[in-house]
Amino acid sequence: MASAGPVPVLAERAVACADRLRDAEEVLLASHIDADGLTSAAVAAAALERAGIPFETVFSKQLDADEIAAIAATDYETVLFTDFGSGQLDIIAEHEAAGDFTPVIADHHQPADADTEHHLNPLLFDLDGSSELSGAGAAYVLARALEVDGGDNRDLAALAVVGAVGDMQTTDGELVGANDRIVAEGVEAGVLETATDLSMYGKQTRPLPKMLEYASDTRIPGITNNENGALRFLDGLDVELQTDAGEWRCWVDLTEDEQSTVSNALFRYVVDKKLPSRKIDRLFGTSYVLANETEGSELRDVSEFSTLLNATARYERADVGLAVCLRNVTDLGGREGALERARELLGNHRRNLSQGLQLVKREGVTKEDNVQWFHAEDRIRETIVGIVAGMAVGANGIERGTPIVAFADKNDEEVKVSARGTPSLTRQGLDLSVAMREASQAVGGDGGGHNVAAGATIPKGAEEEFVVQVNEIVGEQLE
Repeated sequence: MASAGPVPVLAERAVACADRLRDAEEVLLASHIDADGLTSAAVAAAALERAGIPFETVFSKQLDADEIAAIAATDYETVLFTDFGSGQLDIIAEHEAAGDFTPVIADHHQPADADTEHHLNPLLFDLDGSSELSGAGAAYVLARALEVDGGDNRDLAALAVVGAVGDMQTTDGELVGANDRIVAEGVEAGVLETATDLSMYGKQTRPLPKMLEYASDTRIPGITNNENGALRFLDGLDVELQTDAGEWRCWVDLTEDEQSTVSNALFRYVVDKKLPSRKIDRLFGTSYVLANETEGSELRDVSEFSTLLNATARYERADVGLAVCLRNVTDLGGREGALERARELLGNHRRNLSQGLQLVKREGVTKEDNVQWFHAEDRIRETIVGIVAGMAVGANGIERGTPIVAFADKNDEEVKVSARGTPSLTRQGLDLSVAMREASQAVGGDGGGHNVAAGATIPKGAEEEFVVQVNEIVGEQLE
């Protein structure tokens, strides 16, 4: 029998979950639609296929009572939930007691006040589900326990790392805890490579000036959001910025000496600008790349891979994202043209994010004592309003040190709520998972998530009371 791989504390529970899946005639695999959810589904799908367990995959934007009832109405006796399920255990447990299905859950979100025998969640074992193990990481632990006949699922570590980074689980530029142990297994398996590098998005695909201009994790005075400033900085260096054909070079196109030239110059630049040392440190971190993917591809860098995935399922094309994930790990991923379609969706996703961000910058936010918020109504898709909220933090008039709450219409009767905080605020006691759950239930909705990022669905018209509730809860947490 296989071990649970990199997280020994989860081993016994993972093996029990794997045994239940092996006993099933057929499994329904249900997963969330963000990057972590898609990679969770891909890891689980590959492991089930390799173990010879028949299954079908479905995706959901939000696992609520209606979604669970629909699952219960199917003929599947065993349901594997990945990247959600823990927060809905109270509802799932009712269906299990009624004999509708047997649940197996590989998740990392805050559990509801119920449990089931086959529940794999780092929070049950004193591991932080927001920074030490993602949903894809939990699925990976399960995949290691599903290994049969000398099989080795360590190659799935690459997808687990994409999920963790996509779920914003890096701490000071690197993965920690159980996530880091998964990285080590991926490196041993030859599917991951790590290095100390600039902590900037787009090193594989963005033209070098744009990579610097759009650097937002650490805002660089005179360069961030300043096209001319980025070009002036680069023009003063002994680095060829364009190819002979006149195309802009990307970071990955530079030689090691050229990369060192840019890095050293950037370090001197921010020191001269007297940036605090903690911000200077954030300019550099651990890079994670998929060793088997082509340089210059969106799939090479885990951050760009996760963004590509977000551009699929959030636009009702989870099948495309899943096919892209599986294209190199199993025959299940052989869908023709999946990557090309994903790239088209990515272009659309970027346009929508840009338009949403401009909307928030233009209209601003409403500030309460303890939170700031905006209501996009139907002008930003409810599946991306949380991403837009996170991007808006730090813009003019939008405070970085205050949690932000975003509303967007879900349908004629419901409103989606997304909330984002910062690691600094969580260290002061902020727990948005609790705030979203309690505030939404107070107005007839439901919610949950992580301490630093969470969401909810509430009845339309309840937004004002919801803000009152969440403002009070966050205030109590931060006292």
